[in-house]
Amino acid sequence: MTYKLIDGKAISNSIKIEIKESVTDLIREHSIKPGLTVILVGNDPASQVYVRNKRRSAIETGMFSTVVNLPGSTSKEELLSRIVTLNHDDNCHGILVQLPLPDHLDENEILASIDPEKDVDGLHPKNIGLLSMGSPRFVPATPFGIKEMLMRSNNDPKGKHVVILGRSNIVGKPLSNLLSLKTQGGDATVTLCHSRTKNLEAITQSADVLVAAIGIPEFITYEMVSDGVVVIDVGVNRVEDKTRERGYRLTGDIAFEEVSQKASAITPVPGGVGPMTIAMLLHNTLDAAYRKI
Repeated sequence: MTYKLIDGKAISNSIKIEIKESVTDLIREHSIKPGLTVILVGNDPASQVYVRNKRRSAIETGMFSTVVNLPGSTSKEELLSRIVTLNHDDNCHGILVQLPLPDHLDENEILASIDPEKDVDGLHPKNIGLLSMGSPRFVPATPFGIKEMLMRSNNDPKGKHVVILGRSNIVGKPLSNLLSLKTQGGDATVTLCHSRTKNLEAITQSADVLVAAIGIPEFITYEMVSDGVVVIDVGVNRVEDKTRERGYRLTGDIAFEEVSQKASAITPVPGGVGPMTIAMLLHNTLDAAYRKI
């Protein structure tokens, strides 16, 4: 079977063009320039790359973006104080705390301190609740990006069986809510699997759309999927590779070479879900700015 590559980079670029046009209109008509602030605690190399890419993309679309760099030893009180200041800053429409945080900081407590109307990552308990009720305000960026990838690649999940591997609060759980909503880009029948799921292979073989977000390199193999499946690979794993100059290669949770032989459509790693996450973060920031009109 010949598969179609779902190019997340190309789709995200088209979305960012749309966002840039809307930002221009918002500035011209209402003198509001969307502002995104990202808080980075510590010096994790991967997080530094993600934050740099988010800020650059925000600026490219005409937004105002700043990064608050804090040492890894930052106390809970100091971090909460910074967030409270941003909550009251009218020039800041979106606040994002880059995860993961150092072990001494409670992620749930920190995320809950962000003004829900500035929570452009969609992870505040109120926003998660609104999504589960079917009235989303801000949808978490990665699930939002996956839905857009499916729709813009002509793989509408409506009526399809979507199998999600991974039950995280960032991807698995909100994605299962999002794709089962009674709305455009929803109406799917969703099965959420995890490490305790029995007969996993039988479930993945029944999928029309398979989303892998479990963080295990090349976990999904040829035998685990059926012909014609649409595959979304959320995983980004570093695998040792001494043939590469940097000593490793990036791979997803899908064994791409094997699974692509059966798939009708599949995302690459890198260049798949990652760029979409940033694009939808910017979409949420724009939305937050429009809500101030």
